[in-house]
Amino acid sequence: MNLRPLGKTGIQISHLSLGGLFTSSLAGGIDESRRIVRRAIELGINAIDTAPSYADSEEVLGQVLRGIRTPLILTTKLGGRPKPFDARDASGLVQSVETSLQLLGRDSVDLLMIHEPDRPLQYPWWTSYDPLDGPALEVIDQLKLSGKIRFAGLAGTTTSELASLIRSDRFENVLTAFNYNALVREAAEEVIPEATGRQMGIIAGSIYGQGFLGRRFDEELKSKPDWMSEKRRLQFLAFYSLLDECGMSITEMCLRFAIGNPHLSTVLVGCKTMSQLETSVAHFTAGPLPGDVSARLDEIAAMVPGRPFEEPMILPFGKPYHGPGMANLGAGVPVGKL
Repeated sequence: MNLRPLGKTGIQISHLSLGGLFTSSLAGGIDESRRIVRRAIELGINAIDTAPSYADSEEVLGQVLRGIRTPLILTTKLGGRPKPFDARDASGLVQSVETSLQLLGRDSVDLLMIHEPDRPLQYPWWTSYDPLDGPALEVIDQLKLSGKIRFAGLAGTTTSELASLIRSDRFENVLTAFNYNALVREAAEEVIPEATGRQMGIIAGSIYGQGFLGRRFDEELKSKPDWMSEKRRLQFLAFYSLLDECGMSITEMCLRFAIGNPHLSTVLVGCKTMSQLETSVAHFTAGPLPGDVSARLDEIAAMVPGRPFEEPMILPFGKPYHGPGMANLGAGVPVGKL
C-alpha cells in the first residue's frame, strides 16, 4: 500500500483508508471490527475515519485499538453530539471532542472535521459566511493549541457550498462524499480544484454511493423505477455494458476509478466483512483503470453531467421509495452519515 501526502499537513496517509461507519454495531461489532482493523494494518492501511454519528463506531474502535502499537492516523468529526445538538454551543463542541478522545482511548486525533458544514438547514454552524465565522472555528483553534487535534477539515456532501467553505482558507483537509464516484463527478467541478489549489488533503468518501454502486441492479433497471430519470437509467445500462465488456465487477471499476485521480490523498473503503476488505485491497493492487476503459467511463459519466431534479442523493435500488427529498436519503442511512 503506497503512502500519499495529506495535503501540506506533513502526514503520509495510505492510499486507501478504512471508513468507520461499519466498524460498529451496524455491522459485525467488536469482534469482526477487530479482525478487520488488524488485517487492514497488515495490508498497509494506516488511517481510520470515524464520527460521533456513526453509531457506536468511536467506542468500538477504542476497544479494537487497545494493544495495537502500530501508529495510525485517526480522524473524527464534530456534529450530532451532545444531544440536543447545538452547532453554536462552544462548550458542547469541546465536550464532544473530549468524548471522542475518551471513547477512542487517545490523547489526540490527527484530524477533526466539521460534519455537514455545508447544509445550514441541518446544522447552522456559521454566524457569518463572509468572512466565515462561528464558534466551531474558535473551538478548533483552541483544540489545536491544546494539542488535542493536529489539523482541521470539512466533511460535506455538496459542491458549490462546500467549495465556498474551502475558499475561506480556514481548513487543511476536506472529505467529499456522494459527489465523486464512477458515475457522479460534480465534486470535480469546484470542490477538488479549489482544494487542490490550496494544497489541502482530499479524502474521497462514498465511492460506492452507500450501496447503489456496491452491486448491480439489472432487473430493477429493466422495470424502469419511478424515481429514476430515463437518462440516468440509460447511463446505468451503458455502465453495466462496460462492466460486461471488461469482465470487471462493479466494485472493482468504482475503486480503480477513484484511485486513478492523482489529486485524492486517500479513498475511504467501508468494510462490513474481512472479505470486503481483502477484495478492496485486491482491486487497489490492480491499479487505476486502463486509459481506454477510463475514457469510456468518462463518456458514460458525462451522459448525466448533473443530478436530475429531485433525484435522491442515495439511489434507492432495492428499497421502498416514498418520494423525493432528504427524508428518503437511503432507507435507513441517517442524514449526515458519510
